[in-house]
Amino acid sequence: MKALLTIGLLVLSNTFMTLAWYGHLKFAEWKWFSKLGLISVILISWGIALFEYLFQVPANKMGYIGNGGPFSLVQLKVIQEVITLLVFMGFTLAVFKTETFKINHLIGAIFLVLAVYFMFKK
Repeated sequence: MKALLTIGLLVLSNTFMTLAWYGHLKFAEWKWFSKLGLISVILISWGIALFEYLFQVPANKMGYIGNGGPFSLVQLKVIQEVITLLVFMGFTLAVFKTETFKINHLIGAIFLVLAVYFMFKK
C-alpha cells in the first residue's frame, strides 16, 4: 500500500512540476500572460511548484526504507525520474499538439523500463 501511495504522490508532484517548468510556454499564448515579465512568470512557476513539494516530500518520506517505506533512496530516485519522463511525455502530447511521438521515444521508454528493472533486481 505504501508503494502505491508513494508512486501516486510522485505522479501528482511531477504533474505540478511539469506544469511549473513548461506550462508557461503554453500560457504565453494567453494575451494577459504574454505581457508578463520574466520575474512574474518565475513567481507564478514557483507558486505552482509549491504544490509539487507538498506531494514530493511526503512521497519520499513515506517511501524511503529508512522511514519504514518499501524503497531504497536509489530506487526512489529512479522511480521519480521515470515518472517525470512519463508525465512530461503525456503533458507534451496533450498540451503541445505540435510535438509528435516517434519510435526513438518508444525505444528510450523501453530503456527506462529496463533501468527500473535493473535497479530493483536483487
